[in-house]
Amino acid sequence: MSNSDGASKPLGGRVALCEPNSVRANYYNELLVQLGAPKVPIYPPDRFKEMLSEEKVETLVVTCVDALHDLYIVPALEAGVRILTEKPMTTDIDKCRRILETVQRTGQHVTVTFNYRYNPVHELVKRTIAEGKIGKVLSVHFEWLLDTVHGADYFRRWHRQKTNSGGLMVHKSGHHFDLVNWWIDARPVTVAGMGKLAFYGDKAGNEHGWAKDYERARGNQAAKNDPFAIILEDDETLKKIYADAEGEDGYHRDQNVFAAGIGIEDDMAVLVRYNTGATLSYHLTAYSPWEGYRVMFNGSHGRLELEVVESTHRSASDPLTTGGQIHGTAALPNPGPVSVKLQRLWEPAQELPVEYEHGDHGGGDKRMLNVLFGPLPGESLDTGDASKQSADERDGTYALAVGLMANESFKTGKFVTFDSLGLGI
Repeated sequence: MSNSDGASKPLGGRVALCEPNSVRANYYNELLVQLGAPKVPIYPPDRFKEMLSEEKVETLVVTCVDALHDLYIVPALEAGVRILTEKPMTTDIDKCRRILETVQRTGQHVTVTFNYRYNPVHELVKRTIAEGKIGKVLSVHFEWLLDTVHGADYFRRWHRQKTNSGGLMVHKSGHHFDLVNWWIDARPVTVAGMGKLAFYGDKAGNEHGWAKDYERARGNQAAKNDPFAIILEDDETLKKIYADAEGEDGYHRDQNVFAAGIGIEDDMAVLVRYNTGATLSYHLTAYSPWEGYRVMFNGSHGRLELEVVESTHRSASDPLTTGGQIHGTAALPNPGPVSVKLQRLWEPAQELPVEYEHGDHGGGDKRMLNVLFGPLPGESLDTGDASKQSADERDGTYALAVGLMANESFKTGKFVTFDSLGLGI
């Protein structure tokens, strides 16, 4: 959740920040002041437990590198703090098991902020299926396309290493696996998949003619005319939290997407079987010319089709390729249509009326923030069907598990079962 959304929420107040980079932490404090809130104490990670106690923290929001989530979730559970973590809940089986065991031992819970559940169009899909409009769901086909701005961004940053992010199966597709679990009210049983680094990286980049010879964009002439490069100084926020802060920790936000050493896939196909007998065929492409997704549900009494075109195309000369436009908090240029089509057996198809915003994850961000913190002053409450949208550690585990089983199948070429993970749920 962004600071600009959270700073003015009426429920409670900010009491502290835990951040390893002081430049970045000071930026967040200045942002609080701009939004009319006071500055707060800043704690380094090694004083996290002290922060929980000294500042009497009641709610913790976890938004760090994915692989580090458990380092904050577990002690916060033990301290009885309300926990809101971004997805994924964590990145491997051992860390997931540690969180689940702590939940069982403490009786506390973790809220995983799957904001796509709160998207009004996704709620419409959930409601249509739950009302039995297509009967029992027998199979699902799901294709998600990331364009060469959004998709490329995972290959510039810390996400490019599975040790940090779990790969796109965990970091990105976890959203999608959770949606399917939620939509059809089922849990994954068996997974198989194939994945590859087909477009990004040095080998593929040279093969396809896109590669440029530089390590990072900042200060390199070779990046000036590269449509895959991100120029941090062109976006005020990225400049302040990355370019201005890199001298302290050496983190480079603008690495070459066609460099050597990338450890994640960009083209992934997955099969999932659920405890209901339903199956899912899923594909994620991270180098598409357009961005959006298509989901089709085949049921015993009909078919439901969802199509969302976030952006029909991106221009290589488009200057608006940074900040919120990369990751869904701002609307993309060239937005396309959004449709939900219901067709029952022996009947013509019908278009269902949709409510959709291009930006803020389809309108889901505002709804989720309303549920978690209440509305802004003067703002009407808009939560959707909040009682059915909240996700806890079990939901986080099932979404994570599909991604981890897919990653394992990529390596072994074998089907992987949920029971083999030994998670005890």
